[in-house]
Amino acid sequence: MTRRSPFRVPATLTSAAAALVVLSGCMTVHGEREVLPAVSQADAAKALTHFTDGFNKANRTLDASKNTAFEAGALLAIDQAGIKAAHGVRPNGNPDFTPLAFTDAHFTVPQQKGWPKFFVADALSNRRGPGGQNARWFLAFSRNGVHEKWRASYLATFAANKAPKLKVTDGYAEAVPVDGSSGLALAPGQLSTAYADYLNTGKGDAFAPGQETDRLRAWRASQANQPGARIQWQDQASELPPIALRTTDGGALVFFSTVYHQQKTVSKGLMITVPPELRGILEGPTKNTTRMAFTTVSGQTVLVPAKSAGGKIEVLDRIEAKTSAKAL
Repeated sequence: MTRRSPFRVPATLTSAAAALVVLSGCMTVHGEREVLPAVSQADAAKALTHFTDGFNKANRTLDASKNTAFEAGALLAIDQAGIKAAHGVRPNGNPDFTPLAFTDAHFTVPQQKGWPKFFVADALSNRRGPGGQNARWFLAFSRNGVHEKWRASYLATFAANKAPKLKVTDGYAEAVPVDGSSGLALAPGQLSTAYADYLNTGKGDAFAPGQETDRLRAWRASQANQPGARIQWQDQASELPPIALRTTDGGALVFFSTVYHQQKTVSKGLMITVPPELRGILEGPTKNTTRMAFTTVSGQTVLVPAKSAGGKIEVLDRIEAKTSAKAL
């Protein structure tokens, strides 16, 4: 039986309500000043269809320029890099690409004032997860104005398709402020910097142990010094805005991004050969070299506890892609 996600919120107002003119009363409702539902159920469904159609076309043609029409932020950087890399291997496209398809779609819609606005689409995909079952995709959509199209800026999947329970009041989710007024152990707007600092130094106790925290640092340490090669990492905060929704326990589910740089150096007399799967993101000519630099964008989905509850930030999901490679 397909698990039904907690992400299901009926919305009654259309996205056009941000600039609604009620002719009988000559009253204008402004989305930048009034608290309104971010999107209607129908428009959210259209946004998911627009994403799916665009995703399939871009991955079939391997034309990275198409991604900007349906993706933004971290997900745009990650997927665009993947398509560029694939195009380097298959310049004529991938006609055998299996189209992405969704069923059992639900939408989490907060009421918000001002821009950007966001919502989360939750649907069962035809892609298999680590456990072998079809994975539910959680896509965070955003836009910066009423005349913009909704574009997906974050993607997450959860183990066994079990998503955190979100707080829903009168049919709407609660958008969490990104600043210190969030009431969280760490404000969403500080997560990118805190996570990058932790990965760089290992200092601090904000993040819970796990695959994407202490174990990631341990893996990097194991890879740093190899026979004839040295790898260095440097993480940095991203300027891309996070997206946060309140959970039933007073915490928040937060989507945010970071960037890291990686440098590989090999001993004199050895050379680094760029593999075919990275040539599509290579800056400059393909050549053998003793030093290469790589830039990677990653998107994290975390569960942040309420400040009053104590506890640590749990990284639930992380996706990434190398966005550039350069011989030094």
